[in-house]
Amino acid sequence: MTVSTAIARLNAADAEFARHLDHLLSWESVSDDAVNQRVLDIIKGVRERGDAALVEYTQRFDGVQASGIADLILGRERLEMALTRISPAQRAALEKAAERVRIYHERQKQDSWQYTEADGTVLGQKVTPLDRAGLYVPGGKASYPSSVLMNAIPAKVAGVAEVVMVVPTPRGEVNELVLAAACIAGVDRVFTVGGAQAVAALAYGTESVPQVDKIVGPGNIYVATAKRHVFGQVGIDMIAGPSEILVVCDGQTDPDWIAMDLFSQAEHDEDAQAILVSPDAEFLDRVAASIDKLLPTMERAEIIEKSINGRGVLIQVRDMQQAIEVANRIAPEHLELSVADPQAWLPHIRHAGAIFMGRHTSEALGDYCAGPNHVLPTSGTARFSSPLGVYDFQKRSSIIYCSEQGASELGQTASVLARGESLTAHARSAEYRILDQDKGN
Repeated sequence: MTVSTAIARLNAADAEFARHLDHLLSWESVSDDAVNQRVLDIIKGVRERGDAALVEYTQRFDGVQASGIADLILGRERLEMALTRISPAQRAALEKAAERVRIYHERQKQDSWQYTEADGTVLGQKVTPLDRAGLYVPGGKASYPSSVLMNAIPAKVAGVAEVVMVVPTPRGEVNELVLAAACIAGVDRVFTVGGAQAVAALAYGTESVPQVDKIVGPGNIYVATAKRHVFGQVGIDMIAGPSEILVVCDGQTDPDWIAMDLFSQAEHDEDAQAILVSPDAEFLDRVAASIDKLLPTMERAEIIEKSINGRGVLIQVRDMQQAIEVANRIAPEHLELSVADPQAWLPHIRHAGAIFMGRHTSEALGDYCAGPNHVLPTSGTARFSSPLGVYDFQKRSSIIYCSEQGASELGQTASVLARGESLTAHARSAEYRILDQDKGN
């Protein structure tokens, strides 16, 4: 097999730089009409026929011969069995990663709070975990146990009472690492269903699959489209685009390291994006040479080649300040600051899903075991979105208690504003509670 790259090169000084960069960054996540209609039909089928539809779709799409819904349910004992079927090294790695993810996310927990005003009025916020969360996990041999940890553990830390996982088993292929991760993360129930039908079951419930409050986890175009359609019936985490990495380097890091960091995202799929920004033109040349040297050694070389050639880019900038400006404009999912003093540049970073500081901090560490979540905003949405966290599984309710005096004082203000909006019932409701001595003030 022969593989080679022709990675794009851009210079921020060029007049057409912005246009060329926008072209490389563009990615459409919109499903075509055929996919949309197929997903809508599947959702309708699950809503109308429940478990029977799940069994039928699983037989048709996954090639699993199930006689009934009971064949698609895995009990806790099956998850515990998976722990015995993986190697001791794999179990130790999962347990260490889970511990670090749990410790990090414990710091994200939000607590309820209240304060009391001078007249006895109490205001506050009540933080409550969701009752039930649904976790979608891709199935088969290419599934990701790390995603189970990253999605399930924050839910458990938040206090979610029940985490329900759906994972397809195409042609009966069960990934023991995924089941072991589910056991370690504290997943409560597992159904071996996937695709749009699994999303529909979680959103609306069936005779066997409980309805959840929020659905999280990655999936293919059918899963993403289904999540779009059920949003509003349930919450969702995000509609994720292809994985992406942007490395800002001062030219002093080993070019082989940088090339492999770019590969670490490019190997996900052909649409993944790998970008290097540096003020050192010769360093960009050395990284390009490392890419060509290392690519033939990669197991997923063909995928990496298509990703690098299709959406990868090496960008030369004037200086490090401009490098940071370019990074903020792109708002990448993963941002590596491969520089001598990353702390000095951190205050200037405004938009990034996760920031990896220093030459020794590869993005891969964040994917698996550093602790912060690897579910991150993509396609520029880091401008307004955040990584998945405990706060995604908690909701907040406002608390308002008015004392007699407080209701009287606030009622006067509310009355004026309500009558200004011609909402007289609002006004009179507030006015009923105004004390006689306060009327006319």
